[in-house]
Amino acid sequence: MGAALGWGALAASSLVLGVLVAFARPWRPALIGLALAFGAGALISAVSFELAQEGTRVGSAQSVGLGLAFGALTYYYVYGLITRTRPRERPRISGVHSGDSLALGAFLDGVPEQLVLGIGLAIGDAVSVALLVAIFVSNLPEGIGASAAMSASGTPRRKIIRLFLAIGLVCTLASGVGYAIGDWISGELQAAVNGFAAGGLLVMLINSMIPEAREKAGPRAGLAAVVGFAVASGLSSL
Repeated sequence: MGAALGWGALAASSLVLGVLVAFARPWRPALIGLALAFGAGALISAVSFELAQEGTRVGSAQSVGLGLAFGALTYYYVYGLITRTRPRERPRISGVHSGDSLALGAFLDGVPEQLVLGIGLAIGDAVSVALLVAIFVSNLPEGIGASAAMSASGTPRRKIIRLFLAIGLVCTLASGVGYAIGDWISGELQAAVNGFAAGGLLVMLINSMIPEAREKAGPRAGLAAVVGFAVASGLSSL
């Protein structure tokens, strides 16, 4: 259990690190966009190889598909609820909604991702270096982009830091929960968990992370995304 919590804390720490990096110095929009694009590429690799492909290995494609649909719908409707309850008088600033979206995405995909990490440790698998690094390198730009956008909207920095500390803590605990249930969880349920994380990630990527990266970094965002995908894909073979 201690090892699972330790690895979970390491993976989740990049969220808070991203917030601190964003606040440590002024970031030009282009740099934020490149960071987001790199993270998007890493996340696409994680969805492809560490979540969807791994899900079909331990369970059925049907379970992965059901989890995928449930994760996508959960993200879509929860984010819709958040945007509907925001006060109407707040001015619309480019990137504000993406900050909320990235924070929600970090939570909804971080919990099942780290459940998978803990389950793998419980059943005797070695720590998935690829999944761990994919979580870390994608959380970092998510933290940078979300905190920069939320700060631009007028959200106090202390509130942003507390929010991401809470998300990091919940994600860390998810690794411990995954370890605790790993001995009795079925392959089909694990496949559905993988699918849930993949579904939430894909909606967040298309609706927020990729458009924000393209808006801020321009055509270079595509190149940065390819680099992120290549790095994460290379690590998946370790």
